[in-house]
Amino acid sequence: MSIATQYQRQGYAAPIDILQPEEVTHYRQALEAAEARLGSLHYEQNVHTLLRSAFEMASNSRILDAVEQVIGPNIRLYCATFIIKEPGSDAFVSWHQDLTYWGLDDSEKIVTGWLALSPATPESGCMKMIPGSHQRGQLKHHATDADNNVLFMGQTVTDLDPDAGVYCPLAAGQLSLHHGWTLHESLPNRSQDRRIGLNVQYVAPSVNTTNSIKVPSILLRGEDTYGHFVDEIPASGEANTESVARHQHYTELMTRSFKSQHKA
Repeated sequence: MSIATQYQRQGYAAPIDILQPEEVTHYRQALEAAEARLGSLHYEQNVHTLLRSAFEMASNSRILDAVEQVIGPNIRLYCATFIIKEPGSDAFVSWHQDLTYWGLDDSEKIVTGWLALSPATPESGCMKMIPGSHQRGQLKHHATDADNNVLFMGQTVTDLDPDAGVYCPLAAGQLSLHHGWTLHESLPNRSQDRRIGLNVQYVAPSVNTTNSIKVPSILLRGEDTYGHFVDEIPASGEANTESVARHQHYTELMTRSFKSQHKA
């Protein structure tokens, strides 16, 4: 079954082979060297403007080939974020849909990629997806105060059958793609290793924000004849001076847009 067919039917496609073992080792070492200098990079937004290694992963041609099957030949990098669960951590992610708080206007031209830099297994807290749930469209999310929920405000969907969830394991170097309305969750990491993934959103240039704020993104493939986004400059090094300054600026723009959408 092709990536496009699997994605259309299930709302996600996985696993997709991307990185060779030596590439996984290289990029994990780059991340952990940066963390040794900067502290945890878990959930640091726009990390592709801070670390050149993160941009290299997000712009990998094998990923873009897969993304093109889903949203077409014109591709912008909207955001990249490391999501890391430490071994033995109680951190979890409740059932949710990614697009609920993004403030973007075309769910069919947006896709999330999740690239594993360590094994994502049921034991380590890999994602669970509900196949076909993207066809339900946007569902109501409820704010909760659940401890250890990674999501902002602990938002969760309750109008679902949790037993319908299917594990989506990935070996290190493999990728999953999922639709913005696909219901998914992940449980705590009970393994002996860190569960590390680079979470990346790709959009077609035709996508626009639902507020008046132009947010930064990078054209990775094809052309953009719309002008909906501010052109972003990727990191030139591993958290060097100019990358740190640009990263802070871009993150402020994204945060302003997010807050505007959330208030709306």
